[in-house]
Amino acid sequence: MERTTTVVVGAGHAGLAASHFLSERAIDHVVLERGDVANSWRRERWDSLRLLTPNWQSRLPGQPYDGSDPDGYMAMGEVVELIDRFAARTRAPVRTGTTVTSLRRTDDGYHVRTDQGEIACRTVVLASGACNRPSVPRLSEAVPGTVEQVTPFDYRGPDQLPDGGVLVVGASATGVQLAAELRRSGRPVILSTGEHVRMPRTYRGRDVLWWMDASGVWDQRHDEVPDLPRARRLGSPQLAGTPDRTSLDLNALTATGVELVGRSAAVRDGEMLFSGGLRAVVSLADLKMDRLLNTFDAWAATTGTDDEVKPAERFEPTRVPSATRLRLDLRGGEVATVVWATGFRPDYTWLDVPVVDEKGHLNHDGGVVLDSPGLYALGLPVLRRRKSTFIHGIEDDAREVVDHLSGHLARRH
Repeated sequence: MERTTTVVVGAGHAGLAASHFLSERAIDHVVLERGDVANSWRRERWDSLRLLTPNWQSRLPGQPYDGSDPDGYMAMGEVVELIDRFAARTRAPVRTGTTVTSLRRTDDGYHVRTDQGEIACRTVVLASGACNRPSVPRLSEAVPGTVEQVTPFDYRGPDQLPDGGVLVVGASATGVQLAAELRRSGRPVILSTGEHVRMPRTYRGRDVLWWMDASGVWDQRHDEVPDLPRARRLGSPQLAGTPDRTSLDLNALTATGVELVGRSAAVRDGEMLFSGGLRAVVSLADLKMDRLLNTFDAWAATTGTDDEVKPAERFEPTRVPSATRLRLDLRGGEVATVVWATGFRPDYTWLDVPVVDEKGHLNHDGGVVLDSPGLYALGLPVLRRRKSTFIHGIEDDAREVVDHLSGHLARRH
C-alpha cells in the first residue's frame, strides 16, 4: 500500500491552494482528482457563465491577476486557464482520473481507497467542493412527466430545452442569471422567488464587491458571524458578471417580462403551488441591502474615502404586482421546462467517518473537522471568513488550515 503524509481530495482552486501551502512546509502529499484539474469548471457549468467577482479578485497564492482587464469578469475558459496555470506553477502533485471511493480512520491516520489503488496517510484535506450535486426539493418528484426538469448541472443554454415557457425555481445568482438568459431567448419565463440577497452591481461608482473587500465585510471571521449555520446556507447574491456591469435584480427581470411568483411550496394534482409571501421576502431583501449600503457609507466617511467615490445613493424598492399567482397548472402547456436553481450540496457519500450531519453537511469548525483529528476541509461557504466561497478567499483559509494540520502532525511525533 502506498503511504504519504497528507492526501488532498480535489484539484480545484481549494485543493491546489492546500497543496501550495503543504509544499511550503515540506509536507509530502498527493492531490487526487476524479477528472481533470478544475474539473467542475470544465464540466459542470453552463456555457455563458461568468464569475461574479471582478478579475482583479481572481488571484491565488503567489499568483495575482496580471491581465489587461482588471474590472472585467472571467468566462469559464479563463477560469480553467487560471487554475491550470496555478497547478503548473506550483508543480502540484496531482493525480487526475482518480476517484476516491472511501475514506476511513485507522490507528495512525486514514485509509484512502481509490479506483486506482489504496493510500495510507496521517492527514486528509477534503477539497472536493460544496457544489458536487444539485439540491432539488422532493416536490420535484410530483412534477408531471410531460414537463422537462433540469438543473444547472444539466443546463448549457436555451437551445437544449424544448420549445415553450420555463419555470425557474430559485432567485439567487444562478436563478436570476438563467431566467435572464432564457427570457432573452424569447421564451416566457416565470421565476419562483424565495429568500435571496439583493446587491447592486456597482455602488457609488465602484463594483459592489470592491466595497465588500475594502470595507472589511468579507474579512469577518466565521466565529464572529451571527447565526453561522444560516450564513452558510445563503445563496450567492443576485449579481452577474456582464461587460456593461448592469445590476441583475428582480426589477431588471420584470422589466424584460419575467413573471415573479412566490416560493414553490408543493405540487398537487399536477399543479405547482406558490407561497403568498413574496412581498415580505423582497421587502426583507431590500432592507438588508440598504443596511449593507449604510455599512459602506459609514466606512467611507470614517476612512476619508468619501472624496474618492461618487455620492451615496439608494435604489428603487423591488416592484411586486398587487397580486401574484398562487398556482400553476403544469399539465396545461404553459411551461415545458422547470429549471431547479435551488442550490447545490457537497457529496460525502464516500466518507466512512461519522462527521456528516443528517442534512449532509460536514461538522467542522473553521475547516477543522470535529471528532476526527487530522481531517480538514476547504472550499466551503463561510469556512473561515465571509469571503471563503470566492476564489480569492481561499488563500487565507488554506494557509490557516494547513497551519493547523502542521501543528497536528507535530503533536503526533
